[in-house]
Amino acid sequence: MEVANQGNNHSGDLGKEALLDSRRNLKDAGIASVGTGKDHRQAAKPAILEIGGWTIAVVGFGGIVPEPGWIAAEDNPGMADGDDIPSMVRTVKRAAKAADLVFVSIHWGVELDLKPRPDDVERARAMIDAGADGIFGHHAHRLQPMERYKGRPIFWGLGNFVWPSRSAPSATTAVARIVVQPDGRVKGRLLPAYIEDHGHPVLR
Repeated sequence: MEVANQGNNHSGDLGKEALLDSRRNLKDAGIASVGTGKDHRQAAKPAILEIGGWTIAVVGFGGIVPEPGWIAAEDNPGMADGDDIPSMVRTVKRAAKAADLVFVSIHWGVELDLKPRPDDVERARAMIDAGADGIFGHHAHRLQPMERYKGRPIFWGLGNFVWPSRSAPSATTAVARIVVQPDGRVKGRLLPAYIEDHGHPVLR
């Protein structure tokens, strides 16, 4: 099974019904959707996968909020709030109870930044303290470094991928790779790539 995080600053562009329709279309294609839902409970619900004898939970958050109505609530479809640390911690802790490993996909940061801002560092550390085993960040449209906190990899920003080739900084990207060791240790690395032509990333 594959997983897609719909929690981002464009998921609600065409309205609530279109957002939920996108969830249905992903499901029909065999792709689990995280990060959005008909209410805050569904938006925070993890995708659960069984891979190589491990139970893996994937949760999604959207930390770039165009307007308050985009956040899922009791009676409001939307995305899981990627700015609210207490709710993020609760979501990760619930996922950790249901799985051996928890991975987070989060849309955060500031466009064109080359490193994380302090508030996102705080969020990442809080999620790892709550049980996350790795974090995949995106939004800045620039490749940012991978760091480790308590032995867990944080990919701060994966840049662009299937995207126009507009400039060297925009085209410089990477694939995040995580390998789980038999003893449960998690190793991460960035595999360098470059968008050589519009929509054509190539591993280097």
